[in-house]
Amino acid sequence: MFIVKIPGINGLGKTVGCETAPNIILNSLKQIHSNESKIPIDLSLLDLEEIHLDNSNLELTNSLIYKNSLEIFKTKPKTFFIGGDHSISFSTTRAFLDYCKLEDKTPCLIIFDAHADLIEPLREPTHKDWLRKLINSGFPTGNILLVGVRNMEKNEIKFASEKNIAIMQMNVILENIQDSTDIITEFAEGKELYVSIDIDVVDPIFAPGTAYSEMGGLSSRQLIYILSRINKRKNLRAIDLVEINPLKDNNHLTVDLGAKIISEFI
Repeated sequence: MFIVKIPGINGLGKTVGCETAPNIILNSLKQIHSNESKIPIDLSLLDLEEIHLDNSNLELTNSLIYKNSLEIFKTKPKTFFIGGDHSISFSTTRAFLDYCKLEDKTPCLIIFDAHADLIEPLREPTHKDWLRKLINSGFPTGNILLVGVRNMEKNEIKFASEKNIAIMQMNVILENIQDSTDIITEFAEGKELYVSIDIDVVDPIFAPGTAYSEMGGLSSRQLIYILSRINKRKNLRAIDLVEINPLKDNNHLTVDLGAKIISEFI
């Protein structure tokens, strides 16, 4: 698996610190000797790259992420992007969309997030509007599934309803996590799959190191179970992990969870 560090942020000042996450998460990964599939983890043997960014120039930053991501999709079978805040996902998923168009494939986007990120977009994508901006760029809404959303603004609810965006609520997941995971994985059937993981989908008792924590989220065990099932799909092309903020963390809980998530995809 190809791992790419993308230390980008545009969280309107709320996500400062997320740009430090990639290196700190990878440092934590050194402490994981093997994943739950008994695959040894050796950081020195992993295929790593960083997209070097200047977060004071957002237009250039987004252009660099897009161009590098598009080339990666053309050459790598599976990639894990480490952010950064959720604004980076606009450029990576737009590159994914354009790659799928070039290859005549159907894109699918499954997003784990406490928030919908569907507010009216600004000129450059932020962590709160990147998905709406992506939809405005042509990503098919019928191929988007939001998992774990539990705090939407009024205009986001209206937009999601108008666009028929699929949303799996927390209560549905908790009623039967195996059946819910079946639904999630079947959603991607016959499509090229991109999975975006905002760490705030996890309850803050397990992942306190994020800017916009929301009570009532998944446990770390539940998320790892769902992701391990998704990882078995041969059509999985990309994953991103965003919104981990080491400056807000407690006893490295969130950083260590991020490293654990990465290890399970190796």
